[in-house]
Amino acid sequence: MRFRIVFPVLFFTLILASCKSDEIDQSEGRPNPNIILIMTDDQGWGDLGINGNPDLSTPNIDRLTREGARFERFFVSPVCSPTRAELLTGRYAVRGGVYSTSAGGERLDLDETTIAEVFKQAGYRTAAYGKWHNGMQPPYHPNARGFDDFYGFCSGHWGDYFSPMLERNNEIVEGEGFLVDDLTEKGLSFIEANKDQPFFLYLPYNTPHSPMQVPDEWWSKYENKALDSMYQDPEMQDMDFTRAAYAMCENIDWNVGRLMTKLEDLGMLENTIVLYLSDNGPNGWRWNGGMRGRKGSTDEGGVRSPLAIQWKGQIEAGTIIHQIAFTPDLLPTLADLAGIPLETNKDLDGKSLKPLLLKEEGEWPERLLVSHWGNQTSVRSQDFRLDHEDRLYHIPSDPGQQVDVSEAYEAIKDKLLAKKKDWIASVLVELPENDPRTFTIGHPDFANTQIPARDGQAHGNIQRSNRWPNDSFFTNWTSTEDKITWKVEVLEAGKYEVEIYYTCAEENLAPMMRLSLGNASLSGPVDLPHDPPLEGMEYDRVPRGESYVKDFRPFTLGTIDLEKGKGILRLEATQIPGNQAIDFRLMTLRRLEE
Repeated sequence: MRFRIVFPVLFFTLILASCKSDEIDQSEGRPNPNIILIMTDDQGWGDLGINGNPDLSTPNIDRLTREGARFERFFVSPVCSPTRAELLTGRYAVRGGVYSTSAGGERLDLDETTIAEVFKQAGYRTAAYGKWHNGMQPPYHPNARGFDDFYGFCSGHWGDYFSPMLERNNEIVEGEGFLVDDLTEKGLSFIEANKDQPFFLYLPYNTPHSPMQVPDEWWSKYENKALDSMYQDPEMQDMDFTRAAYAMCENIDWNVGRLMTKLEDLGMLENTIVLYLSDNGPNGWRWNGGMRGRKGSTDEGGVRSPLAIQWKGQIEAGTIIHQIAFTPDLLPTLADLAGIPLETNKDLDGKSLKPLLLKEEGEWPERLLVSHWGNQTSVRSQDFRLDHEDRLYHIPSDPGQQVDVSEAYEAIKDKLLAKKKDWIASVLVELPENDPRTFTIGHPDFANTQIPARDGQAHGNIQRSNRWPNDSFFTNWTSTEDKITWKVEVLEAGKYEVEIYYTCAEENLAPMMRLSLGNASLSGPVDLPHDPPLEGMEYDRVPRGESYVKDFRPFTLGTIDLEKGKGILRLEATQIPGNQAIDFRLMTLRRLEE
């Protein structure tokens, strides 16, 4: 098997371009509903007041569940990018080539149909503001996957939440204030601008993912707060980390309240479906309903997520849904609720939850849902979980997965084992052992390409600023034998202007940098000093595990003529007058008009 490398201009580009808003179904005498889909990052099921946590207040999210529907047993993937891929496609993430959270393994295959493409084809305006985490370079970029407008970052995590370097539609920009507040502001503006036409707004917030940064007004409540909610093994719990997570969750709740107030003020509540969920279990050992597992685990606590869906006048307030469901269900559910066609390149793994939400008559069939990450594969039925070591647990009576009931329920275990084996043989097999995909440059429809340190390979003395590639930079460039390389494919030949985001101390001026690909090369000196300090720690509430950041600035290296095709992009320092060359964060290649 191999990855599917199919570049849009894609079949969908032609279709989407021909779509008009007047194609929207008016069969019921009203326009199709707007969609607002909010997904938080590393917020556990237990990080909400509605789920019984006494230590934090989330009235706006709680209200969503009370005035709409709440799923009691909703499951996502154990980590970020697979959940996002499943939300986008309605399919298991491994089918779409997503197997990692960085260095290219987070990218969603190009022959997958996204939820944004489905809604855009139906005439919706589409936007995504926040953490994308399914590919950066077009055609993997959100603007190439059906989103008209994008603001945020494409990496797996970010190193600064206060006015950081971000991007808007593949152009580097500076954020405005605390990031979740900023993303919400963009969402509010989008709602206002599109109040007279149907829209799909995706808000993948970046918190409470670390680094644990949150404004003073939220932190001050928790800084010295005694906590009553504890993980079942209190010695494993980092209390300050938990306090910071709760402060971040309360900030999220405040922003959800801002969104709902905007809808109410505009009279749009009855024609807007609002969803709220998280992308995986909690990012620390803290109270989570007594469940075993956290982020990264296929146990119950690692994959159970809150899910609230509100649609005033359509979904009965206070609806509680006990049937199991999972992320791939969201695409078919939203298309079904919106009354729009659902045509995708591939068969879906999810199914529409509309019958449950609208309490339609009919029997709901038994389901078996698979959770997978790395070498862990777990299977969930309505009441049982087969864990990755093939132990069986009755979850309603044993959420902590303490008692293996395999002997008492042999028939059930056999059924779940059979599902696991079939899934590995028929689904996981679609993911090849080696990823042949390159990083793309110069998509015909996008002039700008970002090439970050995250996706590069360091050679020689060069070191990554942190072992986690996301949001890292390269440093310790001390020898002319050192270099950084990327496996790339140029999709359209042409002349490209190259900018490098760098730092360089005055005593190390002026290293001669050389960029090459195939027979093309470009050289130039870095002759302007820029040596800012590391940043981030001044905002951190607890010590971070991620890289600190710097105020990286761009300098123009020059222009390079690139031919279409694959090769190795190399960045070298051919002369190093001082102790080292540059610290490298990012490179942009902009195709120039002929």
